[in-house]
Amino acid sequence: MVPSFDLLLQGCRLPDGRLVDLGTLDGKIAEIGSLTGHPAHRAVECGGRVLTPGLVDAHIHLDKALLSERAPSIEGTVAEALRVTALAKRGFTVEDIGARARRVLDQAVRAGTTAMRSHVEIDPIVGLKGLEALTKLKREYAPAIDLQLCAFAQEGILRSPGTEVLLEQALRNGADLIGGCPYNDTDAHAQIDIVFRLAREFDVDVDFHIDFFDEPEHMDVLYVAEQTVRFGWQGRVAVGHASELAALPPDELDRAAAILRDAGIGVIILPATDLYLMGRKDVRNVRRGVAPAKRLLAAGVTVAAATNNILNAFTPMGTGDLALMGYLMTAAAHMGTERDVADILAMLTEHPARILRLPDYGLRVGARADLVLWETSLAAEVVTTMAPRRLVVKAGRLSIEHERTCREFWRSGA
Repeated sequence: MVPSFDLLLQGCRLPDGRLVDLGTLDGKIAEIGSLTGHPAHRAVECGGRVLTPGLVDAHIHLDKALLSERAPSIEGTVAEALRVTALAKRGFTVEDIGARARRVLDQAVRAGTTAMRSHVEIDPIVGLKGLEALTKLKREYAPAIDLQLCAFAQEGILRSPGTEVLLEQALRNGADLIGGCPYNDTDAHAQIDIVFRLAREFDVDVDFHIDFFDEPEHMDVLYVAEQTVRFGWQGRVAVGHASELAALPPDELDRAAAILRDAGIGVIILPATDLYLMGRKDVRNVRRGVAPAKRLLAAGVTVAAATNNILNAFTPMGTGDLALMGYLMTAAAHMGTERDVADILAMLTEHPARILRLPDYGLRVGARADLVLWETSLAAEVVTTMAPRRLVVKAGRLSIEHERTCREFWRSGA
Protein backbone atom coordinates (compact mmCIF):
# COMPACT_ATOMS: atom_id res chain seq x y z
CA MET A 1 0.00 0.00 0.00
CA VAL A 2 1.35 3.43 -0.97
CA PRO A 3 1.79 5.51 2.18
CA SER A 4 0.05 8.86 2.54
CA PHE A 5 1.93 11.87 3.85
CA ASP A 6 0.84 14.94 5.76
CA LEU A 7 3.23 17.08 3.71
CA LEU A 8 5.11 16.14 0.54
CA LEU A 9 8.00 18.32 -0.63
CA GLN A 10 8.70 17.40 -4.24
CA GLY A 11 11.99 18.13 -5.98
CA CYS A 12 13.93 19.62 -3.09
CA ARG A 13 17.72 19.70 -3.04
CA LEU A 14 19.56 18.45 0.04
CA PRO A 15 22.75 20.22 1.17
CA ASP A 16 24.81 17.40 -0.38
CA GLY A 17 23.30 18.22 -3.77
CA ARG A 18 20.88 15.29 -4.12
CA LEU A 19 17.50 16.08 -5.65
CA VAL A 20 14.81 14.21 -3.70
CA ASP A 21 11.23 14.20 -2.51
CA LEU A 22 10.55 14.29 1.23
CA GLY A 23 7.36 13.18 2.95
CA THR A 24 6.32 13.92 6.53
CA LEU A 25 3.89 12.05 8.73
CA ASP A 26 2.88 12.69 12.34
CA GLY A 27 5.47 15.43 12.73
CA LYS A 28 8.44 13.40 11.52
CA ILE A 29 10.27 12.79 8.28
CA ALA A 30 8.66 9.58 7.02
CA GLU A 31 10.49 9.01 3.74
CA ILE A 32 13.17 10.57 1.52
CA GLY A 33 13.58 9.51 -2.09
CA SER A 34 11.49 9.36 -5.25
CA LEU A 35 7.90 9.69 -4.04
CA THR A 36 6.05 10.45 -7.26
CA GLY A 37 2.45 9.31 -7.06
CA HIS A 38 2.30 9.19 -3.28
CA PRO A 39 -0.82 10.87 -1.87
CA ALA A 40 -0.41 13.73 0.57
CA HIS A 41 -2.66 16.10 2.45
CA ARG A 42 -0.52 18.90 1.03
CA ALA A 43 2.09 18.72 -1.74
CA VAL A 44 4.58 21.47 -2.57
CA GLU A 45 6.67 21.60 -5.74
CA CYS A 46 10.09 22.83 -4.59
CA GLY A 47 11.68 23.37 -8.01
CA GLY A 48 15.16 22.26 -6.94
CA ARG A 49 15.35 24.69 -4.02
CA VAL A 50 17.68 23.82 -1.14
CA LEU A 51 16.16 22.14 1.92
CA THR A 52 17.92 22.22 5.29
CA PRO A 53 16.96 21.34 8.83
CA GLY A 54 15.50 24.21 10.83
CA LEU A 55 17.99 26.82 12.03
CA VAL A 56 19.02 26.59 15.68
CA ASP A 57 20.03 29.78 17.50
CA ALA A 58 22.00 28.54 20.50
CA HIS A 59 22.60 31.89 22.21
CA ILE A 60 20.39 34.98 22.23
CA HIS A 61 19.19 37.55 24.77
CA LEU A 62 15.50 38.14 24.11
CA ASP A 63 14.99 40.03 27.36
CA LYS A 64 17.45 42.82 26.57
CA ALA A 65 16.98 43.08 22.81
CA LEU A 66 15.98 46.37 21.15
CA LEU A 67 17.30 48.73 23.83
CA SER A 68 19.42 51.02 21.64
CA GLU A 69 17.13 54.02 21.94
CA ARG A 70 16.84 53.94 25.73
CA ALA A 71 20.39 52.67 26.48
CA PRO A 72 22.63 53.70 23.57
CA SER A 73 26.29 52.84 23.21
CA ILE A 74 28.68 55.81 23.46
CA GLU A 75 32.06 54.24 24.27
CA GLY A 76 31.45 50.89 22.58
CA THR A 77 33.08 48.83 25.33
CA VAL A 78 32.05 45.74 27.27
CA ALA A 79 32.20 47.69 30.54
CA GLU A 80 29.87 50.36 29.18
CA ALA A 81 27.45 47.78 27.80
CA LEU A 82 27.25 46.07 31.18
CA ARG A 83 26.76 49.40 32.94
CA VAL A 84 24.06 50.94 30.75
CA THR A 85 22.14 47.68 30.46
CA ALA A 86 22.09 47.27 34.24
CA LEU A 87 20.61 50.77 34.50
CA ALA A 88 18.05 50.06 31.80
CA LYS A 89 16.92 46.90 33.59
CA ARG A 90 15.61 49.00 36.46
CA GLY A 91 12.79 50.09 34.20
CA PHE A 92 11.95 46.65 32.79
CA THR A 93 8.44 45.31 33.20
CA VAL A 94 7.02 41.94 32.23
CA GLU A 95 5.04 43.65 29.47
CA ASP A 96 8.05 45.57 28.15
CA ILE A 97 10.25 42.48 28.02
CA GLY A 98 7.51 40.50 26.34
CA ALA A 99 6.86 43.13 23.69
CA ARG A 100 10.53 43.41 22.69
CA ALA A 101 11.08 39.65 22.77
CA ARG A 102 8.00 39.09 20.62
CA ARG A 103 9.42 41.29 17.86
CA VAL A 104 12.63 39.25 17.76
CA LEU A 105 10.82 35.91 17.92
CA ASP A 106 8.65 36.94 14.98
CA GLN A 107 11.76 37.78 12.96
CA ALA A 108 13.44 34.51 13.91
CA VAL A 109 10.47 32.30 13.13
CA ARG A 110 9.94 33.96 9.76
CA ALA A 111 13.63 33.44 8.96
CA GLY A 112 13.54 29.71 9.68
CA THR A 113 14.72 29.35 13.27
CA THR A 114 12.87 26.38 14.74
CA ALA A 115 14.82 26.10 18.03
CA MET A 116 16.44 28.73 20.23
CA ARG A 117 18.15 29.14 23.58
CA SER A 118 17.61 32.50 25.25
CA HIS A 119 19.50 33.67 28.29
CA VAL A 120 17.24 35.35 30.84
CA GLU A 121 18.82 37.73 33.32
CA ILE A 122 18.12 36.80 36.94
CA ASP A 123 19.31 39.23 39.60
CA PRO A 124 18.00 41.57 42.32
CA ILE A 125 17.63 44.37 39.75
CA VAL A 126 15.12 42.67 37.47
CA GLY A 127 14.09 39.75 39.65
CA LEU A 128 12.17 37.08 37.75
CA LYS A 129 10.38 39.43 35.35
CA GLY A 130 12.30 38.17 32.35
CA LEU A 131 11.52 34.56 33.14
CA GLU A 132 7.85 35.36 33.62
CA ALA A 133 7.64 37.19 30.29
CA LEU A 134 9.57 34.61 28.28
CA THR A 135 7.80 31.63 29.85
CA LYS A 136 4.54 33.03 28.49
CA LEU A 137 6.07 33.45 25.05
CA LYS A 138 7.59 29.97 25.20
CA ARG A 139 4.07 28.55 25.48
CA GLU A 140 2.58 30.89 22.89
CA TYR A 141 5.26 30.25 20.26
CA ALA A 142 5.55 26.48 20.88
CA PRO A 143 3.86 25.60 17.55
CA ALA A 144 6.59 27.52 15.70
CA ILE A 145 9.78 27.30 17.79
CA ASP A 146 11.27 25.29 20.65
CA LEU A 147 12.50 27.85 23.17
CA GLN A 148 14.95 26.98 25.95
CA LEU A 149 15.30 29.49 28.80
CA CYS A 150 18.63 29.79 30.60
CA ALA A 151 18.58 31.40 34.06
CA PHE A 152 21.55 33.73 33.63
CA ALA A 153 23.57 35.60 36.27
CA GLN A 154 24.80 38.53 34.16
CA GLU A 155 25.50 40.73 37.20
CA GLY A 156 27.51 38.05 38.97
CA ILE A 157 26.55 35.87 41.92
CA LEU A 158 29.05 36.73 44.65
CA ARG A 159 29.08 40.45 43.79
CA SER A 160 25.28 40.53 43.64
CA PRO A 161 23.88 39.18 46.93
CA GLY A 162 20.53 37.50 46.54
CA THR A 163 21.19 36.25 43.02
CA GLU A 164 21.87 32.65 44.04
CA VAL A 165 18.48 32.39 45.75
CA LEU A 166 16.80 33.91 42.71
CA LEU A 167 18.55 31.42 40.42
CA GLU A 168 17.23 28.57 42.53
CA GLN A 169 13.75 30.06 42.35
CA ALA A 170 14.04 30.45 38.57
CA LEU A 171 15.00 26.80 38.20
CA ARG A 172 12.02 25.79 40.34
CA ASN A 173 9.79 28.03 38.21
CA GLY A 174 10.68 26.33 34.96
CA ALA A 175 14.01 27.64 33.66
CA ASP A 176 15.50 24.91 31.48
CA LEU A 177 19.15 25.40 32.42
CA ILE A 178 21.54 27.69 34.27
CA GLY A 179 24.15 30.13 33.02
CA GLY A 180 26.87 32.28 34.52
CA CYS A 181 29.20 35.12 33.64
CA PRO A 182 32.43 34.49 35.58
CA TYR A 183 34.27 37.50 34.13
CA ASN A 184 31.72 39.81 35.75
CA ASP A 185 32.12 38.51 39.29
CA THR A 186 34.53 38.95 42.18
CA ASP A 187 35.73 35.33 42.04
CA ALA A 188 35.30 33.63 38.67
CA HIS A 189 36.07 30.11 39.88
CA ALA A 190 33.76 30.42 42.86
CA GLN A 191 30.92 31.45 40.55
CA ILE A 192 31.63 28.49 38.27
CA ASP A 193 31.47 26.19 41.30
CA ILE A 194 28.10 27.61 42.36
CA VAL A 195 26.65 27.20 38.87
CA PHE A 196 27.75 23.58 38.65
CA ARG A 197 26.39 22.84 42.12
CA LEU A 198 22.99 24.24 41.12
CA ALA A 199 23.12 22.36 37.83
CA ARG A 200 23.64 19.10 39.67
CA GLU A 201 20.98 19.90 42.26
CA PHE A 202 18.35 20.61 39.58
CA ASP A 203 19.76 18.25 36.92
CA VAL A 204 20.04 20.92 34.22
CA ASP A 205 22.58 21.86 31.56
CA VAL A 206 25.06 24.73 31.91
CA ASP A 207 25.90 27.63 29.60
CA PHE A 208 28.61 30.17 30.49
CA HIS A 209 29.60 33.51 29.01
CA ILE A 210 33.36 33.10 29.23
CA ASP A 211 36.72 34.80 28.59
CA PHE A 212 35.37 37.84 26.75
CA PHE A 213 38.74 39.64 26.49
CA ASP A 214 41.41 40.31 23.88
CA GLU A 215 44.29 38.73 25.77
CA PRO A 216 44.38 35.21 27.28
CA GLU A 217 44.60 36.58 30.81
CA HIS A 218 41.80 34.50 32.32
CA MET A 219 41.17 31.30 30.34
CA ASP A 220 38.47 30.34 32.81
CA VAL A 221 37.19 27.97 30.14
CA LEU A 222 39.84 25.50 31.27
CA TYR A 223 38.43 25.53 34.80
CA VAL A 224 34.95 25.05 33.34
CA ALA A 225 36.31 21.98 31.52
CA GLU A 226 37.85 20.68 34.74
CA GLN A 227 34.58 21.08 36.62
CA THR A 228 32.59 19.59 33.74
CA VAL A 229 34.54 16.36 34.10
CA ARG A 230 34.49 16.49 37.88
CA PHE A 231 30.69 16.80 37.97
CA GLY A 232 30.18 14.30 35.15
CA TRP A 233 28.50 16.95 32.99
CA GLN A 234 30.20 16.05 29.69
CA GLY A 235 27.96 16.91 26.75
CA ARG A 236 25.85 19.22 28.91
CA VAL A 237 28.01 22.36 28.98
CA ALA A 238 28.38 25.21 26.50
CA VAL A 239 30.45 28.38 26.54
CA GLY A 240 29.78 31.61 24.64
CA HIS A 241 32.28 34.18 23.34
CA ALA A 242 35.54 32.45 24.45
CA SER A 243 37.36 35.25 22.65
CA GLU A 244 40.60 34.64 24.54
CA LEU A 245 41.07 31.42 22.57
CA ALA A 246 41.82 33.57 19.52
CA ALA A 247 44.86 35.06 21.28
CA LEU A 248 46.53 31.77 22.18
CA PRO A 249 49.68 30.57 20.41
CA PRO A 250 48.90 27.63 18.10
CA ASP A 251 50.28 24.93 20.39
CA GLU A 252 48.36 26.25 23.42
CA LEU A 253 45.20 26.59 21.33
CA ASP A 254 45.49 22.99 20.20
CA ARG A 255 45.86 21.82 23.80
CA ALA A 256 42.87 23.89 24.91
CA ALA A 257 40.77 22.59 22.00
CA ALA A 258 41.59 19.01 22.93
CA ILE A 259 40.54 19.68 26.53
CA LEU A 260 37.22 21.17 25.38
CA ARG A 261 36.61 18.28 22.98
CA ASP A 262 37.34 15.64 25.60
CA ALA A 263 35.05 17.39 28.10
CA GLY A 264 32.25 17.53 25.52
CA ILE A 265 31.95 21.31 25.79
CA GLY A 266 30.27 23.18 22.95
CA VAL A 267 31.68 26.57 21.91
CA ILE A 268 29.20 29.19 20.71
CA ILE A 269 30.76 31.97 18.67
CA LEU A 270 28.88 35.28 18.66
CA PRO A 271 30.39 37.05 15.66
CA ALA A 272 28.33 40.26 15.62
CA THR A 273 29.02 41.08 19.28
CA ASP A 274 32.59 39.82 19.30
CA LEU A 275 33.54 41.83 16.22
CA TYR A 276 31.91 44.94 17.66
CA LEU A 277 33.34 44.86 21.19
CA MET A 278 36.74 43.20 20.90
CA GLY A 279 39.96 44.96 19.89
CA ARG A 280 38.80 48.28 21.30
CA LYS A 281 42.22 49.09 22.75
CA ASP A 282 44.08 48.28 19.55
CA VAL A 283 45.31 51.34 17.66
CA ARG A 284 46.63 49.35 14.69
CA ASN A 285 46.03 45.84 13.32
CA VAL A 286 42.75 45.76 15.23
CA ARG A 287 41.90 42.21 16.29
CA ARG A 288 38.65 40.50 15.42
CA GLY A 289 38.17 38.79 18.80
CA VAL A 290 36.29 35.88 17.25
CA ALA A 291 37.07 32.42 18.62
CA PRO A 292 39.04 30.35 16.07
CA ALA A 293 36.26 28.25 14.57
CA LYS A 294 38.38 26.40 12.01
CA ARG A 295 40.95 25.18 14.54
CA LEU A 296 38.26 24.19 17.02
CA LEU A 297 36.29 22.29 14.37
CA ALA A 298 39.45 20.56 13.17
CA ALA A 299 40.07 19.40 16.75
CA GLY A 300 36.60 17.86 16.94
CA VAL A 301 34.94 20.54 19.10
CA THR A 302 31.23 21.19 18.59
CA VAL A 303 31.04 24.81 17.40
CA ALA A 304 27.96 26.96 16.78
CA ALA A 305 27.47 30.53 15.58
CA ALA A 306 24.66 32.45 17.25
CA THR A 307 22.98 35.86 17.39
CA ASN A 308 23.58 36.98 21.01
CA ASN A 309 22.31 40.58 21.18
CA ILE A 310 20.23 42.70 18.83
CA LEU A 311 20.13 46.51 18.86
CA ASN A 312 21.55 47.21 22.29
CA ALA A 313 24.83 48.42 23.77
CA PHE A 314 26.44 45.01 23.27
CA THR A 315 25.48 44.82 19.58
CA PRO A 316 23.95 47.94 18.00
CA MET A 317 22.76 46.14 14.86
CA GLY A 318 21.17 42.92 13.74
CA THR A 319 17.88 41.10 13.30
CA GLY A 320 16.46 37.76 14.38
CA ASP A 321 17.73 36.14 11.16
CA LEU A 322 20.39 33.62 12.18
CA ALA A 323 21.66 33.43 8.59
CA LEU A 324 23.31 36.80 9.21
CA MET A 325 25.70 35.13 11.66
CA GLY A 326 26.76 32.59 9.04
CA TYR A 327 27.30 35.40 6.55
CA LEU A 328 29.52 37.23 9.05
CA MET A 329 31.53 34.10 9.83
CA THR A 330 32.75 33.76 6.25
CA ALA A 331 34.77 36.96 6.65
CA ALA A 332 35.32 37.07 10.41
CA ALA A 333 36.75 33.53 10.57
CA HIS A 334 38.27 33.36 7.06
CA MET A 335 35.85 30.59 6.12
CA GLY A 336 35.11 31.02 2.43
CA THR A 337 36.04 27.72 0.79
CA GLU A 338 33.44 25.14 -0.18
CA ARG A 339 34.32 23.03 2.86
CA ASP A 340 34.33 26.07 5.15
CA VAL A 341 30.89 27.19 4.02
CA ALA A 342 29.52 23.69 4.60
CA ASP A 343 31.00 23.85 8.11
CA ILE A 344 29.31 27.22 8.71
CA LEU A 345 25.95 25.76 7.68
CA ALA A 346 26.52 23.02 10.24
CA MET A 347 27.29 25.75 12.82
CA LEU A 348 23.76 27.09 12.26
CA THR A 349 22.04 23.69 12.27
CA GLU A 350 23.60 20.40 13.37
CA HIS A 351 26.13 21.73 15.87
CA PRO A 352 23.80 24.00 17.85
CA ALA A 353 21.20 21.22 17.82
CA ARG A 354 23.81 19.03 19.50
CA ILE A 355 24.54 21.75 22.07
CA LEU A 356 20.83 22.16 22.85
CA ARG A 357 20.53 18.35 22.92
CA LEU A 358 17.56 18.43 20.59
CA PRO A 359 16.12 14.95 20.13
CA ASP A 360 15.51 13.59 16.62
CA TYR A 361 17.06 16.54 14.78
CA GLY A 362 18.27 16.43 11.19
CA LEU A 363 17.52 15.51 7.59
CA ARG A 364 16.88 11.78 7.96
CA VAL A 365 13.96 9.42 8.19
CA GLY A 366 12.59 9.42 11.73
CA ALA A 367 13.86 12.89 12.55
CA ARG A 368 11.46 15.62 13.55
CA ALA A 369 10.32 17.47 10.46
CA ASP A 370 11.69 20.93 11.27
CA LEU A 371 12.75 22.21 7.85
CA VAL A 372 13.60 25.32 5.83
CA LEU A 373 13.22 25.66 2.06
CA TRP A 374 15.48 28.36 0.63
CA GLU A 375 15.17 30.47 -2.52
CA THR A 376 18.33 29.02 -4.04
CA SER A 377 19.49 25.81 -5.66
CA LEU A 378 23.00 26.09 -4.17
CA ALA A 379 23.51 25.15 -0.52
CA ALA A 380 26.49 27.50 -0.23
CA GLU A 381 24.23 30.49 -0.89
CA VAL A 382 22.37 29.83 2.36
CA VAL A 383 25.53 31.21 3.96
CA THR A 384 27.21 33.35 1.31
CA THR A 385 24.14 35.33 0.17
CA MET A 386 21.73 34.88 3.09
CA ALA A 387 19.34 33.41 0.54
CA PRO A 388 15.68 34.30 1.13
CA ARG A 389 13.44 31.72 2.72
CA ARG A 390 10.55 30.15 0.81
CA LEU A 391 8.96 27.84 3.40
CA VAL A 392 9.45 26.96 7.06
CA VAL A 393 8.11 23.65 8.35
CA LYS A 394 7.74 22.93 12.06
CA ALA A 395 7.00 19.38 13.24
CA GLY A 396 5.76 18.45 9.79
CA ARG A 397 3.36 21.37 9.47
CA LEU A 398 3.79 24.39 7.26
CA SER A 399 4.65 27.25 9.62
CA ILE A 400 5.75 30.09 7.30
CA GLU A 401 5.33 30.70 3.59
CA HIS A 402 7.01 33.67 1.93
CA GLU A 403 5.65 35.19 -1.25
CA ARG A 404 7.83 37.75 -2.98
CA THR A 405 6.96 40.14 -5.77
CA CYS A 406 9.45 42.41 -7.51
CA ARG A 407 8.18 44.68 -10.29
CA GLU A 408 10.95 46.30 -12.31
CA PHE A 409 9.07 49.24 -13.78
CA TRP A 410 12.28 50.83 -14.98
CA ARG A 411 12.73 48.11 -17.61
CA SER A 412 9.48 49.01 -19.35
CA GLY A 413 9.93 52.74 -18.95
CA ALA A 414 6.75 52.99 -16.85
